Amino acid sequence: MTVNRRFTLAARPQGLPKDSDFLLTQDIVPPLQEGEFLIRNHYASIDPAIRGWLEPGGNYMPPVPIGDAVRASTIGVVELSRHPDFTAGQWVMGLNKVEDYSIGRGDGFTQPIDVDAVPSPTAYLSVAGAVGLTAWFGVEDVMQPAAGQTVLVSGAAGAVGSLVGQLAKRRGARVVGIAGGAEKCARLIDRYGFDQAIDYRGKDVEALSADIAAACPDGVHFVYENVGGACLDAALLNLAQGALVVICGLISEYNSAPQGARNIWQLLVKTATMRGYLISQYLDRFPEGVTAMAKLAGEGAIVYDEHVEDGIDNALPAMLRLFDGSNQGKMILKLI
Repeated sequence: MTVNRRFTLAARPQGLPKDSDFLLTQDIVPPLQEGEFLIRNHYASIDPAIRGWLEPGGNYMPPVPIGDAVRASTIGVVELSRHPDFTAGQWVMGLNKVEDYSIGRGDGFTQPIDVDAVPSPTAYLSVAGAVGLTAWFGVEDVMQPAAGQTVLVSGAAGAVGSLVGQLAKRRGARVVGIAGGAEKCARLIDRYGFDQAIDYRGKDVEALSADIAAACPDGVHFVYENVGGACLDAALLNLAQGALVVICGLISEYNSAPQGARNIWQLLVKTATMRGYLISQYLDRFPEGVTAMAKLAGEGAIVYDEHVEDGIDNALPAMLRLFDGSNQGKMILKLI
C-alpha cells in the first residue's frame, strides 16, 4: 500500500489563509484503473490563483471542495501506468494537487515533459510552465508592444512580471516596473533589464500616479496588471491615447473585499481598452509557448528566479510568502 500525504482544505479562509484552514492528511493510493497512471509529484507550483480556488464560488475554475487536497500544477515522474501513452519513469507536468501522489487519466491535463531541454525540471513550473506561458502569450499575442511604446508592469519583480518586462524589452519597448521595496526595484533594473522601477510601498494613488507620470512622460501604452488596488488606479491616470490595460491578476484584493477601480473613467477619456487575460485561452498553443520559453531560457536570453520551499509541511508558509512579498522568485514547493 502506498501512503499519500495531502495538503487538504479544512475550512474556507476568511481573509489571509491561516493554519486552521488546512490539514495535512494521509490516505492510501487506490489501485489504478485501466487508462490511469500514478504520478509521484516532485514539485508543486504555489500560485496566487490558488487563493481564488479556495473561495466558495471559485474563480475561473471550480472551488476546491472542503476535505480535498488543494489544487496546484505539479511536475513528477510516472511510477506505474495502465495508460498506453504514459510509461514508468517518464517525467510529466499537469494540473493536479499538493500531494505526494496524483492519478493521471490522459485527459489533456497532464503532459510529458523533456527535462533535458531545460536547466532544471522546476523550469516547467516557472519559465517554461504556466508562468512563462502567461508572460509569453501576454506579450507576444495580447499586447504586441513595439519600439517607441511604453509598457508598465505591476508586480514586476514577481515570476510573471519579471518575464513580461524582459519579453517586452526584446520587442523594443520601454519597460517600467512597479515593485515593493528598494531591493526588488534594484533587481528589476540590474537583473531583469527594466528601464525604470517604481517603489509602491507607503504610497497612495496620488503619489504613485505622480511617480508613474515622471517615469512615463508620454503616457503608458500598455499596462500589464498583476496587483490591482492603488497600482491599477494610478496606472489609469497615466494612460496614453488608445492604451490597452491587461488584467492578469489582482493579488492585492485576494484576501479582502474587492476595492474596484475608481479611475476607470480614464478608459473613456483616453479611448482605452481594459481586458481580462487567462492563460487557459491558449491551451491549444501551449507547446508553442513552452518551446519558445525553454529556448530563450536555455540560451540565457532571459533570466528567471525560483524560490523553492522544502516539504509539504511548508505549503502554507510558501503560499503566504506570495501575499507578504517575501518570495524571491517563482514560488515552488519541493515534495521529494
